[in-house]
Amino acid sequence: MQRNILITGGAGFIGSHVVRLFVNKYPNYQIYNLDELTYAGNLANLKDIEQKPNYHFIKADIIDFESILNIFREKQICGVIHLAAESHVDRSIKDPFTFAKTNVLGTLSLLQASKICWENNKDTRFYHISTDEVYGALEMNTDLFTEETKYSPHSPYSASKASSDHFVRAFYDTYELNTVISNCSNNYGPYQFPEKLIPLFINNIVNEKPLPVYGKGENVRDWLFVEDHARAIDLIFHKGQTGETYNIGGSNEWKNIDLIKELIKITDELLHRPKGYSEKLIIYVTDRAGHDLRYAIDSTKLQRELGWQPQQDFQTNLRLTVEWYLQNSDWLNNVTSGEYLNYYKTMYNEIYEN
Repeated sequence: MQRNILITGGAGFIGSHVVRLFVNKYPNYQIYNLDELTYAGNLANLKDIEQKPNYHFIKADIIDFESILNIFREKQICGVIHLAAESHVDRSIKDPFTFAKTNVLGTLSLLQASKICWENNKDTRFYHISTDEVYGALEMNTDLFTEETKYSPHSPYSASKASSDHFVRAFYDTYELNTVISNCSNNYGPYQFPEKLIPLFINNIVNEKPLPVYGKGENVRDWLFVEDHARAIDLIFHKGQTGETYNIGGSNEWKNIDLIKELIKITDELLHRPKGYSEKLIIYVTDRAGHDLRYAIDSTKLQRELGWQPQQDFQTNLRLTVEWYLQNSDWLNNVTSGEYLNYYKTMYNEIYEN
């Protein structure tokens, strides 16, 4: 059956993997990649599929409701996979208004267009991708986040995502819009913009630049390989129960400092450097405001109801990720713009003084 699917944020990190999966797996679908191409959106992420007959790119801002409504009508959109979002916590602390506009008003714009255009069409679905950060923080050695965990966001980023989640549920309850939500843990893998920990630190190790670690590096995160996340999104979009929420996690908790040392070990080995050579680059910096201690996701519901499982172990996927960045230095150099460097010079001023 032909379906016209709108994937927002499809030029970004997770979005590009979802677009690629859907374009290749569902040739009878017309996939519309809608992205504003802000700093983290990069069409080079999709070079391998840009000539496919069922792939289409639309440059637009999800906040522009009239444009979104016209796209829904002109392209006869019957499904939305909504990934477009501002997602970097440090940026949200510096500029919370942008996060509120994109993550809250942008989601509302898409929901309203869906409600208007799908009023008499039941073969539709609005799938909203969210984050584990809406749940707040976990203490060490305590239970995991489940779908029933109370929301307790601690940063402007997580607050904006929590608000967007509530709007999605409100449209399901009020208008009976066919919605599903998923909350995922930290993603890693190819094509991730190098402001996030793993690609940033790989790049810094390669160039022998400082590795800024917040606090003592004791914060714990659950790491999920991006291709496993894309497969979960595929399952939830097609088989998830309307109105439900599904948590997607890697069952793979690491302290930041331990992960960084593992990255150093793998990268130094691949660069033929002495063991532990790059540990000298670690520098401890003032902890982030409102920095949550631990996130960890319980994916039991997703595994039980839809049969999803991560495909490979973390060590294998982390090594594949490091290898990809080392083999794609041109991509990394192109996205590491002067604006990006200036941003981090400001954030870690004491590190870059010399």
